Amino acid sequence: MIYASPLACRPEDEMVCYVFANLPYGARPMFYEPKNQNHGLPKNPFNSLVIPRPIGWISSIDSDGVFNLAPYSFFNAVCYRPPTVMFSAGASSTDDRNKDTARNVETTGEFVCNLAIWELREQMNLSSATLPPETDEIALAGLTPVGSTLVKAPRIAEAPVQLECKYVKTTLIPGWDQGDGYKVIFGEVIGVHMSDDYIVEGKFDVSKFNPLTRLGYRDYSVVREIFSISRPDD
Repeated sequence: MIYASPLACRPEDEMVCYVFANLPYGARPMFYEPKNQNHGLPKNPFNSLVIPRPIGWISSIDSDGVFNLAPYSFFNAVCYRPPTVMFSAGASSTDDRNKDTARNVETTGEFVCNLAIWELREQMNLSSATLPPETDEIALAGLTPVGSTLVKAPRIAEAPVQLECKYVKTTLIPGWDQGDGYKVIFGEVIGVHMSDDYIVEGKFDVSKFNPLTRLGYRDYSVVREIFSISRPDD
């Protein structure tokens, strides 16, 4: 068993750890077991390894008509026919342990995924704050809600892409601690809004609007460099 440092070793592996800890820098392999948190680093590196991650900026509405907006970096498209997206919401400190977004989506059966871009980075960050359910994060961030075509959840006017989604299902991923867990929420994309400003020669040109992606820690990146590769069977 190989660990990041002698501090992360189990007693039965001390000799192996000692040998690898004394290898020249760059020659030491690193291995750790996430559940044991024995990486020997100041912060958990996992979120910095699966990168970059697209940001699902999810807008929803609760049963009382209050708007909600929050960014999720555990987000992605999962299939094409039908187009389907997912996001993962962890537990919260509320009595039902649900994030407002998860509660709203499961209650109303719909949501909108808005594309976060460089120009909206501060607004996106503001909407990540932990706030009471009655808080409208769209208003808090100074953004403009606009009506959707097929769902009641609002879209963000400033976002160049908005995906109207119908709730499909929730898969619960149990956490390590009691009361902890993650809801992976799937939604079918039933309506797509795209800004005409970014359609170039029949293609949606992402290089024109600098989409944001999530890295680890408090780090983000921007998509600004794009290249194409033909597949072997093209």
